Amino acid sequence: QVQLVESGGGLVQPGGSLRLSCQASGIIFRLNDMSWYRQTPGKQRELVAAISSGGRTNYADSMKGRFTISRDNAENTMYLDMWNLQPEDTAVYYCNAQRQYVVAPPTIYWGQGTQVTVSS
Repeated sequence: QVQLVESGGGLVQPGGSLRLSCQASGIIFRLNDMSWYRQTPGKQRELVAAISSGGRTNYADSMKGRFTISRDNAENTMYLDMWNLQPEDTAVYYCNAQRQYVVAPPTIYWGQGTQVTVSS
């Protein structure tokens, strides 16, 4: 059974920082491309940052310089370090795992999400 469990969300003041974690089980973590997405009510889920199985990273433009994505394959865990958080960063943050196959459809899994609220 595949599980992606996010943690580390919470309430933080503007300018503050948080570290989100995504603990994976039931998948071969090192072979999966991992991503963080976020969603606010009434809006589509948007990509925050991604890290490939090979360690290549990609960020949404508004997160560059403030967020850092990383992974620890030995711990089956992905992280998102967020600095200088602003009220517009308030959202539910989701962990995503994808594995591509040559002759089969990709597998895609989502976590349950963790709430990040930036407010004074």
